[in-house]
Order: sequence, then structure tokens, then C-alpha cells
Amino acid sequence: MPLCIFLVLFNAICQVPAVTKTPSVFQDSGIIRAEVGHEVTLECFCQDEAVTFLSWYQQSLGSQPRIISRRMKHKTEADIYPVYKERFKVVTQSSDGSNHLKITDVRLSDSATYYCGILEFNAIEFGQGAFLHVKTSQSNIQAVVQQPALEPRWLGGTVNLSCTVYPEPCAGDLSLYWFRQDASQPAVISPSTEQCTSLSNETPIVKKCSLNLAIKSVSMSDAGVYYCAMASCGEIVFGNGTRVVISGDSFLVYCLSVAFAVSVILLVLLAFIMHRLKKRLCSVCTGSSSPLTSHTMSQDADMLHYAALNLNRNGSRQRQEDHVENTCVYSRVKSRK
Repeated sequence: MPLCIFLVLFNAICQVPAVTKTPSVFQDSGIIRAEVGHEVTLECFCQDEAVTFLSWYQQSLGSQPRIISRRMKHKTEADIYPVYKERFKVVTQSSDGSNHLKITDVRLSDSATYYCGILEFNAIEFGQGAFLHVKTSQSNIQAVVQQPALEPRWLGGTVNLSCTVYPEPCAGDLSLYWFRQDASQPAVISPSTEQCTSLSNETPIVKKCSLNLAIKSVSMSDAGVYYCAMASCGEIVFGNGTRVVISGDSFLVYCLSVAFAVSVILLVLLAFIMHRLKKRLCSVCTGSSSPLTSHTMSQDADMLHYAALNLNRNGSRQRQEDHVENTCVYSRVKSRK
């Protein structure tokens, strides 16, 4: 049992993480907010000398990625595709490997995820992606998105996030999404199936929708702010966000270290005891005991106890043999300690 505990703890502590390739492209990530009519710049850097082409892609919610621009690394001018030529521009400097995307006169339709991509030895690599949330001061829809403010969890546990949406009646499809504000992971999480129920039979119908998100075996990289958002009628409405706090990393390492140390001490102690017992048993079985032990055993064998037994006879025979000396019987008893 101690050996099993030792192996389990040793495996948990000394796991070697998988070797991951260092990314060659660095770009803005998370959620970037902008208002209608303003301008926004999404930054991207690449200093890998083996890169030949740099590009930008736009992916609207529920759609496929579409290419915006492409340029060779040693050139400063980029080729902008016709759909984006009016308001999109690539700002670059060959000295620092920059490949920034500037959008002027931002519109609601610009709400999407933007990826900076590179081409290196016929392999395409993308950045984490940044979601551009465009909003207007006077929204066409009035929706309420409710979600808890804080969700503390222990390392290795499960996080269950939920939000409730009360959408205003609006023409068009209704979609709910989860977004993550974290620079180390993509902003958009795959959408889950929402559940909507009607609160009244009147026209227009008032609905209540809910969306859940389960994260199993959470790690420190899962910490961050998670937003529930509703996309409807060409606009996106965000909730206030739920901050997921992951704790217990140092405590877990401390517990595993203590358990590991105790297991090692127990294993060493058990090994020492087993060695002593095995040595003693082998010495007795083979007869190769120490001289002191042999001398002691020989003395024990020579120790004899004598007992004199007086045999009682009946009265008549005793009178006939009074002249005979008393008869004694000696017994030899061997004592062994």
C-alpha cells in the first residue's frame, strides 16, 4: 500500500508537461469594444524571419472566416480585398514586424472575430483572435442579460456558468454565446444550445432564455471573465460578466509534497525492518548464527535439572524391605530458552 501511494503521488507531482510550439504571431485578443462611427486599430506582430506572408481574416458569429488582406513580409503595402477596401487599412513597419489592421467609420456589421495569420513554409498559423464588439448609444433592442458576478472554484473542479436572457420581441433569429476575456485563450467559445420558454401568450410573445456553460477539470488558464451575450437583429448585447477565480494551486502542491515526504519516510522504514527480519530468519534457517549465539545455545543445552522421586509403597511391603536403601529415580530434563 505505501508503494502504491508513493507511485501515485510521484506521478502526480512529476508529470512532464507536453512540449508546445512557441507561437510566431502575437495579436490583440479578448473582447475589444468600439462605438459606431469611431475607428479602432487591431495590433499584430510577427518577428519570425521564416514568415513569407501576413494576412487578416474576419469571422462573423455563425459564419466562415473571410480574408481581409494579404501582404508579403518585406513589403509595406497590403492587398485589401474589394469588400473591405473602403474602410479597412493595414498599417505596417518592416522594422518591428507589425501588421496592424485599422478600421474607420465602424459599423454594427463589423462585430466579429478578427484573426491575424501568417504563412511559414506552407503552414498557416493564426493568432488567438480578438472579438470586436461594436455598439451604439441608442440600441434598437432592449434586452436584459443576467449572470452571477463571481464564481470561485478549486483547481481541478467543475465550473457551471449560467445566464438568463429576457429578449425584446424582434424580427430575426436569436442566438446566445459565451465570450471569454482572457489574453491566453480565444475570445469566442463554441455556442451552446439555449433553452427559451414563453412567459405569456400575448402578441408579441415575451420569452425567457437560459444558457449554460460547463468547464470540467479547471486549470489556472481557465480563470478570467466570462460574458453571456445575445445576438439578435444585427446587434449584440453583453451581460455584466462572471469572474471565474481558480484557487488552491499552492495548497494542493503543499499537500502533495507533505504526503510525498511521509510516504518516502514510511518506505525507508519498512525497507529497513524487512531487511532486519530477513537477515535474522536466514541466519536461523542456515545455522550460521553468531558465535555468541552458538555459545549461549550450547550452555542452554548443558543445563540439566535433576529431580529425585520417592516411590511410596504400601505398608506391608515397606516393612519387608526396610533394610533396603531408599530407591531414587533421576530424570534428565533439557531446558531451552
